[in-house]
Amino acid sequence: MKSPPSLLLLPLLLLAIAANEALGAKIVKYLPGFKGELPFTLETGYVSVEESELFYYFVESEGNPKEDPIMLWYSGGPGCSAFNGLIFENGPLEFNITAYEGGLPSLKYYPYSWTKTTSILFVDAPVGTGFSYSKTQANWYTSDSATAWQTYQFLRNWLIAHPQYLNLQLFVGVDSYSGISGSIVVKHIVDGNEAGVVPRLNLKGYILGCPRIDEGINENSFMIFSHRIGLVSDEIYEAAKESCHGKYYDVTTSESECYKVIEVYDKLIKDINKNDILEPKCTWASPQQGDELNRRALEETSGDFILSPPKIPEFWCHNFNYAMSYWWANDKSVQEALGVRQGTIEDWVRCNKSLQYTMDVSSVLDYHRNLSKLGLQVLVYNGDHDLTIPCTGTQQWIKELNLTIVNDWRQWLVDGQIAGYTIKYSENGYRLTYASIKARN
Repeated sequence: MKSPPSLLLLPLLLLAIAANEALGAKIVKYLPGFKGELPFTLETGYVSVEESELFYYFVESEGNPKEDPIMLWYSGGPGCSAFNGLIFENGPLEFNITAYEGGLPSLKYYPYSWTKTTSILFVDAPVGTGFSYSKTQANWYTSDSATAWQTYQFLRNWLIAHPQYLNLQLFVGVDSYSGISGSIVVKHIVDGNEAGVVPRLNLKGYILGCPRIDEGINENSFMIFSHRIGLVSDEIYEAAKESCHGKYYDVTTSESECYKVIEVYDKLIKDINKNDILEPKCTWASPQQGDELNRRALEETSGDFILSPPKIPEFWCHNFNYAMSYWWANDKSVQEALGVRQGTIEDWVRCNKSLQYTMDVSSVLDYHRNLSKLGLQVLVYNGDHDLTIPCTGTQQWIKELNLTIVNDWRQWLVDGQIAGYTIKYSENGYRLTYASIKARN
C-alpha cells in the first residue's frame, strides 16, 4: 500500500524546518545610503555547511518570482565577494559615483539588473570570502574542489529552507576564476540528481562570465590575444611562435630563446590594465599586496586597501568604485542592516588576497565535455578587451567541445548599435550560446 502524500513529504518538511532554524535569515527593507525602502525583496543570512558559515544575499525576481528561474551566483578571485555581483555586475544596486562628496557612499537602483526576470542567490564563497567565516581553524583552508562541494551543499541547504523555489528552473552562474569550481558545482548537481538525492534540484543550465576553464588554454591565449589586439608586434609574435612552438607559459629554461621572447612580452604588457586594456591602470587605488597566489590566480584588482576616502581622481576607473565598497561594507550601520554577525571577521574586503586556498584543479574541460551530453542551456560571455581571461581562450575551449554551429557568428545589437558578437551551438539537446561584449572586460 502506498503511503499518503503527506507522509511522503514529511522528511522534506522536517529538513526545511531544521534548515530554517540554522539560517538566521532576515528580510532587509532599508539599507544605509539608499533613499527610502528597497524596491525589491532582499534577504540576507548564513547557511551552515560543515563548520563554515556562508553568507548570502538573495534578491527575489522583480517579475514573477513564483515562475521566474532562480540562479546561484558567486564571484571569482578566488576570494572575491558576491557583493561584486550584487553591486558591480548583475544585481539591482550600484554606487552613486557622481554624487559622492565623502562619508558613507550612497546607493541607487540599477534598472538593468538580471533580477528583473530572475531570482538571484549571491553567496560569499569560499569560506574567508566577504562575510563568510569558519568556526574552526582547519576549515579556513580551502581549495577548488572543496569550494565546489561546499557551494553545492550551501545551495541544497538553502533550497531546503526555501522549498517554494525548489520547482523553479535552476541556473548556476559564475565568473572569472570561479569558472573552475562553478563547473564542478554543476556536475555535483547532475550527479546528485542521477543518484536520487532528495530533494531533486531542477537544473536547467549554467552561465559562465569570462570564465577560467582550462589553465593551459587560458595562459596560452595571452600572447595570441595580445598580438590580435595590437599590443605586440608581428615580429615578436612570430619569434614567440618559432621559439616556443605554440606554448607560451611555464617556460622555465632562462637561457632558451622562448624564455627571452616571453620576457620581452611580459615587459610590454606589465603596465596594462589586464582586466580591461582600454582603461587606465589605477595603481593609486590598488597597491600590490605581494605576489599573486601564482599565475593561475586572476588579477582581481581592488581598492580595498584604501582606508579613508581620497579626493575623486580626475579620470574615472573601476578601482574607485571598489574602494567605495570597502567604506560602505565596513560601516557598522550597514553590517547591522545586513545582519552580519559581529566579531566573525576582522575586516571586510572585496577580494581577499590572503585567502588560504589551494588550486587543486587546473582544468574542467572534461566536465564540460560530459555536460554537453545533457540537455542543458548554457551562456558563455567575454569582454573583448579582457587580458585576464582573453576571449580567444574562451573561444578555443568551446571549439574543443566539438559542438555543431546552429547560428553562425553575427553581431548582436542594443538600441540599434553593435554591442558585440555571438554564435550558437547545439548537440543532442545541449545548447550553448557564446557572446562577446564590445570594449568591455
